[in-house]
Amino acid sequence: MIIRLHIIGGAGSGKSYIAGRISEKYNVPHYDLDNIFWDNSVDEYGVKAPIIVRNKKLNEIVVQPSWIIEGVYFNWLEPSLALADKIFILNTPLSMQEERIWSRHEKRKAGAIPSTKSETIKSVEQLIEWNRKYNQEFLPKFIRNNEYKEKMIQLENSEAIFSYLVNY
Repeated sequence: MIIRLHIIGGAGSGKSYIAGRISEKYNVPHYDLDNIFWDNSVDEYGVKAPIIVRNKKLNEIVVQPSWIIEGVYFNWLEPSLALADKIFILNTPLSMQEERIWSRHEKRKAGAIPSTKSETIKSVEQLIEWNRKYNQEFLPKFIRNNEYKEKMIQLENSEAIFSYLVNY
């Protein structure tokens, strides 16, 4: 399948999960924007990659014939948004997102899932606080002011993306 999908949503909304499932089912490469935005080569948590590096990596992805890009970001993603066939916005309930954030943190600490992140309880609490603001302020503003409204599909359940892809 030749398709370019951009999936946006808060932390714990199900972006990575559904992007991975779509990637497997349709054999389309999946890219997590956290791996582009953050500098995972440093020991400190929360260090951004240089803008020139981020932009170069993003541009290398979007020139491919098919991709699934997912993340919370939208300010620096004009090439992806412009070239995406569909932009899925996940409006998963905030309570579910917060449960998933804590669960993921616990699994990382227990070694049940791999991680390059050096999370702490404080960093998870900060993420939850930021995520509330993201869902209540940043994401609605992005949706209101975005020039790609005709491509946007808002969903509360990430699995619903498959309904759109069946007809694609």
